[in-house]
Amino acid sequence: MKHQPPPPTRRWGVVAAVVALVLLACLQIQYQHLKVDLGKAGFASATQENNAIPSRNRIRWGAARIRKAATGADSLPRGIVQRHSDMSLRPLWEDDAASTHKNKNGDHSALLAMAVGISQIKNVDTMARKFLKDNYAVMLFHYDGNVDGWRHLEWSDKAIHILAHNQTKWWFAKRFLHPDVMAIYDFIFLWDEDLGVENFNPRRYLDIMVSEGLEITQPALDPDLSTDIHHRITIRNKMTKVHRRIYDNRPSMNCSDESKGPPCTGWVEGMAPVFSHAAWKCVWHLIQNDLIHGWGLDMKLGYCAQGDRTEKVGVIDSEYVVHQGIPSLGGPSLSSKTPRRSLDLRTHIRRQSSAELEKFKERWNRAVREDEGWRDPFDS
Repeated sequence: MKHQPPPPTRRWGVVAAVVALVLLACLQIQYQHLKVDLGKAGFASATQENNAIPSRNRIRWGAARIRKAATGADSLPRGIVQRHSDMSLRPLWEDDAASTHKNKNGDHSALLAMAVGISQIKNVDTMARKFLKDNYAVMLFHYDGNVDGWRHLEWSDKAIHILAHNQTKWWFAKRFLHPDVMAIYDFIFLWDEDLGVENFNPRRYLDIMVSEGLEITQPALDPDLSTDIHHRITIRNKMTKVHRRIYDNRPSMNCSDESKGPPCTGWVEGMAPVFSHAAWKCVWHLIQNDLIHGWGLDMKLGYCAQGDRTEKVGVIDSEYVVHQGIPSLGGPSLSSKTPRRSLDLRTHIRRQSSAELEKFKERWNRAVREDEGWRDPFDS
């Protein structure tokens, strides 16, 4: 008996089922692609937007969304996004005298940032004048709440003032010196308020940093006038312009030409560090959000030196300062006659600083263990 072909209605039903399956598969693939491209932006709204865009532009639109999503500017046209800022004060009307924090020779741009209290106004006044003379920017972090006490200084309106009670310079730096805001500055001075700068010239200092190829530095300390010297590497060498290491035969130090790291070489102290723009982009990430005293940072700064820390980190001798050793937060120096309450505050602060140091060490060690792709560039 001759086989009869299936009726036309049945054939069309099979074809429709196949087409439906193909269409469903295509929709599933498109859905997965949209999930990858748009992340968690919301599939429903993204689908509506996509349907409103001509098909020839959809691929380009998707790539643009992915490119801008990392900056949070995915809903803006690319040309309107300004990635960087600065600390320049903007006049409310046209002012030809408005400056851009370049020094008079146009060589470098720099920012001096300090945590200050009104009791050190005379010393800070001297420091600020040195930097403003070369048209560098000055930013004051007021930890004692007294901003009005600085208004009578002729340069006060040229500085940036930020107030937060009883916070350290590291707390301020993490919140107000983001690398994108610091983009126009070639160098960042993150200093304490108790430095004597009679023998210091910021422009000459930066010229030395550039000529020596240094990324992280500090001025040397005058050993005759400084009252608070903790590390031998910071002491001024009168015979050199810059030194990058010390030699010490004591068993506790054992610093020699073979030494490869802190505190023998590749190291500066936290009281008066100066960072290049490239180094600061790294250091800012190294500063912990909650460990506000910054203990332990100095031992790791060399990882941000943009190369060999034994060459890129150094102490500049020819432009030196005096460390007066005046504790700020918690009261005056312990060497002076102070109320019992001030002594107690200093004790509590040192205890917290020591505890934070241990936390920082633990975090570093844990991060090294957990990041399998990271290799210590200084691990010999």
